[in-house]
Amino acid sequence: MRRIFSGIQPTGIPHLGNYLGAVRNWVTLQEGAECIYCVVDLHAITQPHDPKALAQATREMAAALIAAGIDPERSVLFHQSSVHAHVRLSWILECVARIGWLNRMTQFKDKAGKNRENVSCGLYTYPALMAADILAYRANAVPVGDDQRQHLELANDIAQKFNFDFCGEDPFFPVIEPVIFGPGARVMSLRDGSKKMSKSDTSEQSRISMTDDADAIALKIRRAKTDPEPLPSEPAGLEGRPEAANLVGIYAALADTDTAGVLRQFGGQGFGVFKPALSDLLVAKLSPIATETRRLLADPAALDALLRRGAEQARAIAEPIVDEAERLVGFLKL
Repeated sequence: MRRIFSGIQPTGIPHLGNYLGAVRNWVTLQEGAECIYCVVDLHAITQPHDPKALAQATREMAAALIAAGIDPERSVLFHQSSVHAHVRLSWILECVARIGWLNRMTQFKDKAGKNRENVSCGLYTYPALMAADILAYRANAVPVGDDQRQHLELANDIAQKFNFDFCGEDPFFPVIEPVIFGPGARVMSLRDGSKKMSKSDTSEQSRISMTDDADAIALKIRRAKTDPEPLPSEPAGLEGRPEAANLVGIYAALADTDTAGVLRQFGGQGFGVFKPALSDLLVAKLSPIATETRRLLADPAALDALLRRGAEQARAIAEPIVDEAERLVGFLKL
């Protein structure tokens, strides 16, 4: 059985892009695989953050994951800082990784921008911690988006060098295979079809939150940027129309169909018809998740208990693996 690991930053309540791009796929992966899912609060502090908000954002993300279908009875769900094996292995892997490898990470360059001399060391070594997150469980599969493929390749490079340096003919860490999902998972801003849907956008109108109510969803879709042309009857007609393509892609993902199927239904019709249909579909899919998220957050003690149990399960897997990694590098184990 594959052992799958994946993590998500504690940004509070996820938005629609998080749900369609990652969370919904995590739910599917629970069928037929051993899944370990982590709210990565250690990664969250690599950039400026509000300490008072971090714990609540971690709870909100965990609640939303459970509400969306991550089952703590079938999967391991926990927050990263509660399992110290991640940090122990991260230091070893930082010592295995090479500066030149980290210098090639394009995501660091994007996040640091022109201010790279003043960003935290943690942001620079972030990929080594990501490798530790995966390898602490000897996971052999990771769901990955385009923006994380390079980090996964680096994790494999680090694992291979660890094996070469310390393990002789018997490699300790496995090769990590990417789990790639089909097209249609990339959700763009409702205000600008050239940008990903993101919480960093200052406009609440740019995104759908997984706890938005029916009125909020309808308003955001009604205000979503489009163009004056009707929807085409074929996917090729969406070229050069990023906002139209985004809304059609969202509908297709929620309806478990493809762009061609949506356009067979709505081709030739204007957005005055399509937007209300999309709003209704969003409400139907997200309302149960929103209701369950609010129920879970109303009882933080019970939610914390679920996370504690998940952390205990995670530690039971990771600590023997990291103990052995420490022995292999020569640490005295008394």
